[in-house]
Amino acid sequence: MRIVTWTIRLVVFILLVAFAAKNVDPVTLRFYFDLAVQAPLVLVLFGFFAAGVLFGVLAMVGSLLRQRREISSLKKQTATPATPMPPPI
Repeated sequence: MRIVTWTIRLVVFILLVAFAAKNVDPVTLRFYFDLAVQAPLVLVLFGFFAAGVLFGVLAMVGSLLRQRREISSLKKQTATPATPMPPPI
C-alpha cells in the first residue's frame, strides 16, 4: 500500500512540475490606482492557491478550537461524576 501511495504522489508531482514548466509566460495583474504587477503565470496560480488554502484553514480554526474546548469539558465531566453512585444491594 505504501508503494501505491508514493507512486501516486510521484505522478502528481511530475504532472505539477510539467504544468509549471509549460506556464512560465508572464502575465500582468492589474489592481486599482493603476498598480500593475507582472509575474509568471505559474507563480500567480500558486500564490492564489496558497491564499485559498490559508483562508480555508483560517475558516476552520474557530470550529476546531470550539470542538477542543467542548471535548476537554466533556472529559472533565466524565472524570468527576456529578452524583455518587449508590452501593449495590
